[in-house]
Amino acid sequence: MNTKKLLLRSSIVLYFVIAFEVLIMISPFAGFFYSAFNPVLLKLAAQPSTRWLSAFYLPHMIQPQDGFLQVVRVMGSVLFVCGMVVFLVCAAQIYTAKFTKRGAVLGGLYAHVRHPQYLALGIAGLGLSILWPRFLTIVLWLIMTIVYYFLAKDEERRMLNAHEATYRSYMNKTGMFLPLSLERLLLPSSPLKKAALMAGFAVVVLGGAFLLRAYTISTLTMWNGTENVAAIAILPEDGFKMEHRMADILALPRVKERLQNGKQYLAYFLPQNYIMQGMIADTGGDWKLYKQHHTIAMITDWVFHPFRHLREGHHAMPGGMHMQHQRNAGMQDDAIKRLIFLSLEDVEVKKPADLFSINALRVPQFMVDVDVHTLGLLDIKELSHGSGWGTVPTPVF
Repeated sequence: MNTKKLLLRSSIVLYFVIAFEVLIMISPFAGFFYSAFNPVLLKLAAQPSTRWLSAFYLPHMIQPQDGFLQVVRVMGSVLFVCGMVVFLVCAAQIYTAKFTKRGAVLGGLYAHVRHPQYLALGIAGLGLSILWPRFLTIVLWLIMTIVYYFLAKDEERRMLNAHEATYRSYMNKTGMFLPLSLERLLLPSSPLKKAALMAGFAVVVLGGAFLLRAYTISTLTMWNGTENVAAIAILPEDGFKMEHRMADILALPRVKERLQNGKQYLAYFLPQNYIMQGMIADTGGDWKLYKQHHTIAMITDWVFHPFRHLREGHHAMPGGMHMQHQRNAGMQDDAIKRLIFLSLEDVEVKKPADLFSINALRVPQFMVDVDVHTLGLLDIKELSHGSGWGTVPTPVF
């Protein structure tokens, strides 16, 4: 039984390690984490049957202009924060009871459900799966919810052995994870029906994630003006500039000479100081977030200001660093944009959605800084074939 409990609890730890990947990747510990975790991601990405696990199903780098996706993203923060608050409140109840030797905790949230801590962790985990929407994270969240169920059953078995009369009476008045009346209404009693419900729940969650991915792609601010070059705007309001200037930018001699006939390209149209550009390509050390010393500020912005940190890094790069970077790059003029060009391989692009195919390989090629008003080319730079995190699979939208 000890081995079983160790495996169950280890699976929960594994989920939270991977779910907190987004926190780790902007911390100084990113290199240590990815030295162990990236081989797993690369192995998954190398196999056609598991490649989808390393992909993302909601926008993470791009500010959604769709109201529904904005609500989903905000709900991710709400669920995560609320879940953690409830978990900590329940933990305080339990440890207070232990220190004061008052016995089992049956008040507060425990008066309504028997395992509010597991419920809270499940809610927080769902929020994390929205905040860092890699398919692997939502799959592990599904596994975690099943693990919680068996952990709860094991705890109840032990409580019945130790305090049968008291605990059985408590069980008759409370639900396992939901209030008793709601649980009786929603959850079947037979083991076979419970297994079918779990399977159906998994299908709905994973199917919903794939539908969200397709919906996300359909709402992206895109430009498809040539046969072999498409562009995507990071900020929705840049769509107008992109629509009216993209063809002229591609016609600039130093840009045109780098675009090979027969190759398909995806260009990211973004502010020059966009904070998350390192996920697209290695554009320089300033945009390798794990090398900065503002991890806490970036994490709080990511959780509590779901879209502010996407807007040119004004808040996620605090004070002095941001202003110095802005002065050095001359970015007071919003007309200056950075375009990062990636080539697409292993996919035939017949429709816009193919640009974001899970099976497509996107290879950074070069970037340009351009004044979209004057079409002045400020800088052009060849890029290495990896992101700011090397070979780590990163979001594409």
